[in-house]
Amino acid sequence: MTIPMDNFDKLSIILAVLTAVASGLLGSFALMRRMALAGDAFSHIALPGIALALLFHVNPIIGGAVALIIGAFIIWRVEKLSGLNTEAVTGVLFTVSLALGALTIGQDHELVDTLFGGISKFSVYEFIIGVIVALIIIIFVIYRRHALVLSLISKDLAKTAHLSTEKLEWQFLLLFALTVVLGLKFLGVLLMGSLIIIPAAIARNLAHNLNSLLIISALSAVLAMVGGMILSTYFALQLGPAIIIVAGGLFVLSLLRVRSI
Repeated sequence: MTIPMDNFDKLSIILAVLTAVASGLLGSFALMRRMALAGDAFSHIALPGIALALLFHVNPIIGGAVALIIGAFIIWRVEKLSGLNTEAVTGVLFTVSLALGALTIGQDHELVDTLFGGISKFSVYEFIIGVIVALIIIIFVIYRRHALVLSLISKDLAKTAHLSTEKLEWQFLLLFALTVVLGLKFLGVLLMGSLIIIPAAIARNLAHNLNSLLIISALSAVLAMVGGMILSTYFALQLGPAIIIVAGGLFVLSLLRVRSI
């Protein structure tokens, strides 16, 4: 049986898989940082940048990337200065960003793809940049996984191990923003945060240690991504919602597994 992937070229499929792996790995730590809701809201910070990019006929991914990186820096600084947690600061910035985006975006024909994802072919340069960013995220999470866990357990303990928790938090937020940027073309502003959080929730239900948590989360994200691409081709669905439907189905299956244990 031939899997129907005619709507997607090889570059799109490769980048989609790498994006899913990066999302699954980073999402595991986002969930541990209690960023489940903040993670979903974080992607909405891209909206003003995307709206301005559409207004001035610039690639919306560039606008979204700039907005997300600025947003990550604002969250890091405000969290540091105010003592508020990441979720609270992200919630404030999310609502402001949503309002600004709504005022700016108007009725552009690219709006649906921007909000819910819709693949158009990547250029070679977009593909190369996307692969590099995805590999940086994957390598960082794998290489720094123990440091990330230690900073979550105790900041004092992390300092005794000569870890800069402030630097680590900024790196995490920056990579979170870049992960959202990677997925904007596949899932759009409204749904990209879900690909980061749902696979991590699936892994939390099934994993028994840190390594299995990361592996299961990454595999779940890949299954959701590829399954959504197949589903969207079979039934002519918008790509982003199709991916999240598959992810939601996998989450339900993971709950059944938990009940059977």
